Amino acid sequence: MTALAERAGLSASYLSLLERNERDPPLSTLEKIAAALGVPLSVLVFVGTAPSELENLAPEIVEKLSAATMNLLRATSDAFPSADDGQRTLL
Repeated sequence: MTALAERAGLSASYLSLLERNERDPPLSTLEKIAAALGVPLSVLVFVGTAPSELENLAPEIVEKLSAATMNLLRATSDAFPSADDGQRTLL
């Protein structure tokens, strides 16, 4: 998380609060995090979307969005190696 915090220009403690859903970040912070991760902001927002918010979309569309998002996240996670590769987290 420290590498992501540095790339985004945020503190690791603030990112930790976001990760635990204890803060609601402004759009500008989400933009910084997305840029630091190297993913479009829309991907970051999609990852944070509750399943209930996707109920009105066709299942095929949700599946395609999920697959594309996972591909981007897998590619991005390689840029943030952790001490234990089996327990990588982005946020």
